[in-house]
Amino acid sequence: MKIFKKGQSLYWRISLSFLMILLLLGLVYILITAFAADRHFKETTQRLNAHVAESLLLEVTPFIDGKVNEEALGKIMHSMMAVNPTIEVYLLDPAGEILSFVVLDKKVKLNSLDIDPVLEFLQYKGDRYILGDDPRNPGEQTIFSATEVIVDGDLMGYVYMVLASEQYDNITTQLASSYWLRVGTNAFILTLLAAFTIGLVLIWLVTKNLRIIISTFKQFEEGDLNTRIPEKRMRGELGDLSRTFNNMAETILKNIDELKEVDSLRRELIANVSHDLRSPLAVIHGYIETMIIKEDKLTAEERKKYLHIILDSSERLNNLVSDLFELSKLEARQIQIKKEPFFINELMLDAAKQYNILADKKQIEIKSDISPHLPLVSADISLMERVIQNLLSNAIQYTPEKGNISLNVNQVEDAIEVNIENTGEGISETDLPNIFDRYYKVSKNKTGIKGTGLGLAIVKKILDIHNIPINVRSKPTKFTSFSFTIPVYQG
Repeated sequence: MKIFKKGQSLYWRISLSFLMILLLLGLVYILITAFAADRHFKETTQRLNAHVAESLLLEVTPFIDGKVNEEALGKIMHSMMAVNPTIEVYLLDPAGEILSFVVLDKKVKLNSLDIDPVLEFLQYKGDRYILGDDPRNPGEQTIFSATEVIVDGDLMGYVYMVLASEQYDNITTQLASSYWLRVGTNAFILTLLAAFTIGLVLIWLVTKNLRIIISTFKQFEEGDLNTRIPEKRMRGELGDLSRTFNNMAETILKNIDELKEVDSLRRELIANVSHDLRSPLAVIHGYIETMIIKEDKLTAEERKKYLHIILDSSERLNNLVSDLFELSKLEARQIQIKKEPFFINELMLDAAKQYNILADKKQIEIKSDISPHLPLVSADISLMERVIQNLLSNAIQYTPEKGNISLNVNQVEDAIEVNIENTGEGISETDLPNIFDRYYKVSKNKTGIKGTGLGLAIVKKILDIHNIPINVRSKPTKFTSFSFTIPVYQG
């Protein structure tokens, strides 16, 4: 059984981490405070007793005839130690050698001291915290008082007085241990508990919004795609995270809707393409079967008619398969464009001649307004030819008998505008946004011709890889117009 719930595990982990940090800071605080208190006491003691060594010379002359006055020095030193037994008195020569000393238990382990701290002490006259060698503890330093011993103008040595003896250190260490034990078990623990309690409350408030975010993520993961994080309750980085999640959720929902729509259109396309494939196949199969059954009864004229029907159906089937294959390659970016300079007006005129026969069958008049003096354009000539052919084929398909198709090619600044317009029923506002979608099936029109939208889808893909937009205008029962611009060749 878990001690804490999953939603609270982060809270407790942060809380325990906070407690460990508090304990570590408390330990550091104790050490720093102890060090500061010890230094403060030593510095205070040194400042208060800075002139003790100098006062000693008022009562005794350490040197007589260049020799240490042991008897007089011993008496005055013992008198001072009777007043303050923690004091240790040393008489040094100018180089720092210990000439004589008076200590409580005679445990002196050094024969000489570093003279530099003594000189520094005398330079600042005891107004600066300076540590000197401890003769009884080699390698350690202690507070001291010092003064020069000058006889007849000559420096004979120094009086060096240790103000914190080994006995003092032992006593202060014991007192410090007892003091910090009391502080640690009383005031300091209470302070830690108070800080930890306040910290728990603050962490709870800080992680409250984070728990809301985690809960929302969990709901989203479990399938509630409409759940959102309340952004008004979030501030700072959590607010940014909330907005990012909400935007991501909206994008995911939008993508899911688009995928559903695409899947629906895909199924519709498969149904339409299957129907379109089935129709010519059924015609081919039916007429071939008829020709086999009635092989001896068919006249030459009927046989020729049936063969033409079979040929038309096979061409229709071939065109449909080719369109699907070409569109798939365009969508997969398997076709690489090869731009070259050419005259778009010549391409338009050639295409118009090719489609005149189909237009004549429906008594459609193709009108051309194409300037003969246009500059070269830059594009893939074979792909642009396919665009024009598809747009012309589409125009003829949806133009009623005795209708009109207009071809216009004119220069607009640094580009050539191509416009193909046909009369007819036009495109409804409902169908207009979707006519370039490969999955979209245009509604039946009065001509009785159906289309899967592959021709226009191919046009859109070719122009897209050329970075050329295409514009569509349509007025129901009047006309439909497709136009695009090709940049002028700059070579």
